[in-house]
Parts: sequence; C-alpha cells; structure tokens
Amino acid sequence: MLALRPNCEHCNKDLAPDALDAQICSYECTFCTNCVEQVLHNVCPNCGGGFTPRPIRPAQNRKNGNYLDKDPASTTRIWKPVVAEAHTAFIKGLEMIPAHLR
Repeated sequence: MLALRPNCEHCNKDLAPDALDAQICSYECTFCTNCVEQVLHNVCPNCGGGFTPRPIRPAQNRKNGNYLDKDPASTTRIWKPVVAEAHTAFIKGLEMIPAHLR
C-alpha cells in the first residue's frame, strides 16, 4: 500500500494525501510537480526512474473499508534536498532516455 508521504523530498513542501501536485517514482520517492519539472527534470535522484502523479486515496469509505481513515497517510517526513551539480552530472544522458526505458 502506498505510504502517501507528507512532503516533497527536495523542497520540503507539504503534500497532503489529496495533493494534486504530488509525484512519485516506482519506489515511492515523493516530490512536488515543480521540483520534478524544474529541478529533477523527471529523473528520480534516488533511482534514476521517472515520475507519475501520486494516486489519491479515497477520503470516504465507498467500498470494503478502503479509505484514508482506515489506511492513513504516512507522517514520516523525508527531506533530502538534491545538490544541483551532483544531479546534473547524474542525469547527463538519462534525461534523454524515456522514463519507461530507464
């Protein structure tokens, strides 16, 4: 089950469980859309993969008890600001490979 992490790992912006600007990689590294586009260039600094919009867990129990109150979002903050120079070196060549092929 997705952790729904509460913040952007780079800029530390709060990302509520229903945030429309939360992006995740396949390892659930979580960043805001601004950082994904402007800083990371759609390359996860932790795994090299791409990002996709984070799903929103239903706030209400519509079926089978699957909703946010039963399965709450994580409260554990991960804040590891990306060092621009190191990320630029890391993504050299990667950003030209489509995310689904990385």
